[in-house]
Amino acid sequence: QVQVVESGGGLVQAGGSLRLSCVVSGTIFKMNSIGWFRQAPGNERELVATIDSGGITNYADSVKGRFTISMENAKYTAYLQMNSLKPEDTAVYYCKGNLLTWKRGVLNAEYWGQGTQVTVAS
Repeated sequence: QVQVVESGGGLVQAGGSLRLSCVVSGTIFKMNSIGWFRQAPGNERELVATIDSGGITNYADSVKGRFTISMENAKYTAYLQMNSLKPEDTAVYYCKGNLLTWKRGVLNAEYWGQGTQVTVAS
């Protein structure tokens, strides 16, 4: 059983900052990568940033230079530092873990959290 829990969302003024956290727990042999995604009302879920176990990161163009993803491998925890927030960053932010777990054998699977709301007021 694997659980993904996000936290840190909230209401912030434009230009402000928030730090999101994502904790992955359960039977984990190896964390391959953690990604942050977001979904605004009426829009599809989109990639925000990802980081793999080697520390290689990838960002959506819309957040480059403003958001920073990081991960503590030993704690299976990832963070998304969001600076210079804009109203268009308003969305539910989801964390996804890609990892090796055990389910009648070693299994490579992806697990999603329930999301955390980020609202940026203009």
